[in-house]
This record gives sequence, structure tokens and C-alpha cells, in this order.
Amino acid sequence: MLDLGIDLDVWPWVWLGIAVVFAIAELTLLAGSFVLLPFAVSAFAASLLGFYDVAVEIQWAVFILGGAALWILLYRYAKRFAGENEVAPGVGADRLVGLTAIITHDVDPDDTERRGRASIDGETWGVVAEPGQRLTSGTKVTVTGVSGTRVTVAPLDADASAPPSAPPMAPPGNAPTPPPSSPPSDSPPPEGNS
Repeated sequence: MLDLGIDLDVWPWVWLGIAVVFAIAELTLLAGSFVLLPFAVSAFAASLLGFYDVAVEIQWAVFILGGAALWILLYRYAKRFAGENEVAPGVGADRLVGLTAIITHDVDPDDTERRGRASIDGETWGVVAEPGQRLTSGTKVTVTGVSGTRVTVAPLDADASAPPSAPPMAPPGNAPTPPPSSPPSDSPPPEGNS
């Protein structure tokens, strides 16, 4: 009934052809989404059964049920794998956003060749500044975005990066203590005339 009028000696080659077509379609048309791969494997298994003269009905069962079972197992594994390996924010080039960089080659807004460069965590990146901003070598900037192979930067706040004008008078977190007005003495205070 399921032999479809095809000679029993041809079925192994039919299954092998189906396996090859499904595998090629998986790799080329579906770009490795693993939709047809389980059925390519089950068609190959049905082909092996056909070479050992197993009944055509069993070959069909292996192809359909085996492919469906493999598809479900692969789906569950892929779902679990994707859940365990979620990409954390800031992975790839986006990890640079918010980091401090140092300009290594002047950034000129009129430079059409985009020769500006910055050093970020030991890597050299092409730099794009806000329109009209000129940044010189040695300027500390913060990365505000990434566009392709270039980073967009903005100069750090001048007040935050400037050194303090006077050295601190006390360690951080301690309030300065006022100097004593006079040294303490052991003698009783003078008695006043009453």
C-alpha cells in the first residue's frame, strides 16, 4: 500500500535522495535553521533499512515518526540552549558604550577622511565626534555609541576631569578638626572678684 508502485529495490535510493535533498535545502535555503535536518536524518535511516530489505511500511514509519521525534528533541534542546546562552547586554561592540577613551589622533569635524582615532581598553577605534566638535590628542572622552567600525564620542565633563585646585586638608570622609585655641593647663581657673 505505501510502496506507491515503486519497486522495493528502488526505495533505499529514494530515501537516500530525499535525505540529500533535505540536507541541501537545509543548508542553502533555510540557512541552518534545523527544520529539515531531522527529516534528512530519518530519511537516511529509512534508506539503511531499505538496503536491509525491511518492509516499506516500517521505512515510512521511521521516516515520519523518527523525523518528528528528532525534530521535537532538537527543538527542546535548542530552546534550552538558547535560554542558557542569552547574550548579555554590552556584548560585542556595544560593550564600549560608556567607557572612557583617550584621543590618539586629532578628530576634526571638517576631515572627510575620518582619520580621528581613540584608544579604548587597549584597542584603537575610528572616532566620530558630535558635529562641530574638534578633539585633540590626549583628550579624555566617553563613548556614546557605536556605528560600524567607528565610535561616537563626547568630551568628558571638564569639571569632573580637572584636578582639584588645592590639596585636601583631611583624609577623605573625615571632617577637618578645628585647631585648639589654647593649650590645656592643670591649674584651676582664676577666681574672679565677687
